[in-house]
Amino acid sequence: MAETKVSTRYANSLLDLTLEKNSLDGISKDMELVYSAIRSSNELKNLLKNPVVKPEMKQSILSEIFKNKITDDSLNFINFIVDKNREDILSSIIEKFLELRDEKLGVIRVEVKTSFDFTDEQKEKLKKRLENILNKKAHLNFIIDKTIVGGFIAKVGDTVYDASIKHQLELLRKEFLQGSVQLN
Repeated sequence: MAETKVSTRYANSLLDLTLEKNSLDGISKDMELVYSAIRSSNELKNLLKNPVVKPEMKQSILSEIFKNKITDDSLNFINFIVDKNREDILSSIIEKFLELRDEKLGVIRVEVKTSFDFTDEQKEKLKKRLENILNKKAHLNFIIDKTIVGGFIAKVGDTVYDASIKHQLELLRKEFLQGSVQLN
């Protein structure tokens, strides 16, 4: 709970800074890069969480990793987080920043699991349908999941839209068991 409050506070500060400097796009791309690097590297995660490593050393390592890849403003923000001894929640801060950015822009992130890769036409059709349902611009992230027999499962925040064949068959089974479906 406390981590969420702290992450939100720092994320709001970063969002305010980007809006003030009119650099939302650039810093957003930087933060996505840093977030991706932290999520994909156990060594980087361990470095950020290690209380034995001095903050100056962490800043030096982070600077070496991200120099020439992110803007000075983004690097200064990361150094600021390290100065405040909050580097262990840097990933959480960035994640919250990206959520706040999406909220500000009216964008919703949707995770879509399918058993096969959708065609571009299918992806566009699903995107438009979800945008109509949600009344927001949708950014879809497709994941192949071979356990899904057919259809798809879309997750938006805490809401799940299950259009998989397995789910449809389960609903049909329940109707049969309740006796509400009659055969001709």
